[in-house]
Amino acid sequence: MSCILVTGANGFVGRELCQILIECGHIVHAVTRRQYQCKSLSTLKYFTVKDICENTLWESAIKGVDCVIHLAARVHVMVDNSRDPLSVYREVNTKGTMNLARQALKAGVKRFVYISSIKVNGECTTINIPYTDTDNPAPSDPYAISKYEAEQQLLELSSSGDLEIVIIRPPLVYGPGVKANFLSMLRWLNKGIPLPFGSIQNKRSLVALDNLVDLILTCIEQPAAANQIFLVSDGEDLSTTELLSRVASALGKKPRLLPVNQQLLELILRFIGKKDLAQRLCSSLQVDISKAKKLLNWTPPVSVDEGLRKTADAFKSSR
Repeated sequence: MSCILVTGANGFVGRELCQILIECGHIVHAVTRRQYQCKSLSTLKYFTVKDICENTLWESAIKGVDCVIHLAARVHVMVDNSRDPLSVYREVNTKGTMNLARQALKAGVKRFVYISSIKVNGECTTINIPYTDTDNPAPSDPYAISKYEAEQQLLELSSSGDLEIVIIRPPLVYGPGVKANFLSMLRWLNKGIPLPFGSIQNKRSLVALDNLVDLILTCIEQPAAANQIFLVSDGEDLSTTELLSRVASALGKKPRLLPVNQQLLELILRFIGKKDLAQRLCSSLQVDISKAKKLLNWTPPVSVDEGLRKTADAFKSSR
């Protein structure tokens, strides 16, 4: 049994992670931005941290902790009106992370698990040539740059030998309670709205919430994980067309996907100012998880179809 500090404990990943940690017998220090109490997880010890920055004080939350799992971050947003977006992202994702890590080191924490992003590798891959952890990073926006800078500084901090660092770079995470674009997709398919995405021939890696949480659990105590970077996915890559079809099936719906030519669709989306949407729908983004499989003897416990079914079931029950 270990004492684990989880930042972002009331987030999409954090809630599920805390639940599983408690079930595994760990003591959990749950850090949230606002006062929060999950009635079903009454054994959690809650700490409120209003802002994560280079001046945040972590002494009370980190006392007695063996491992920190740092989920909290300023997340990627499609439209950022900040005058200096990179500076704003760095304040939380780079400086805030390093402040927590240095205080963890001082407090005698043994391991620091940092949830980064596949965007550190880049935005897209050539089909069937997936990203690996040894590729030269190519972060292209302020969010990804701030996460990459945190990774580099964490690994430098680990050179002291007293704090082990584990970095995990997930692609899109889905599961019960998913929000944003994935939730919109669920709504479209559930309503039977015709979508012009029936002829997209890309490949994208996704990761079910269950699979991401399972890898995080593996990285808490697995000795071989120390000071390593891992990419994570479900182990099966899907085209946008395949994903929509399988989500529809999980919802018990017949997909209404119109076979619009992919190049024409991209052209139209870019013409109407939806370049980012065109990239997410039409480009490939694949990751290689062989390192986690070989070094950690880890295999995703949940298949894509099982993950989509759980997601769809939660969506339907919430309506």
